[in-house]
Amino acid sequence: MRRREGEALLAALPAGALVVAMDLGGHMPDSEALAALLTRWEETGKTLAFVIGGAEGLDPAVQARADQRLSLGPMTWPHFLVRGMLAEQLYRAQAIRANHPYHRGWRP
Repeated sequence: MRRREGEALLAALPAGALVVAMDLGGHMPDSEALAALLTRWEETGKTLAFVIGGAEGLDPAVQARADQRLSLGPMTWPHFLVRGMLAEQLYRAQAIRANHPYHRGWRP
């Protein structure tokens, strides 16, 4: 099952994309660091593609294709919840980059 999902994910990736695999063992930046990462990734001029594995995780072929690995933390989350969490973190990162008060970085 994981191999089939991996093949489908790889087939769906835009050519030349910068691929970020959502992976439990990936880098765990805070919100400000994610905002900085997004800036660097966008500066490459490549299409940014996040890949989220199914219940069995990402196929090794997808992990091998990934340019970066990112984790939302050490807890395990169902893949359908990771979508919403990732979307919120990307929104937050964009708010940080735009100096919008949404992030509330001043709070402890």
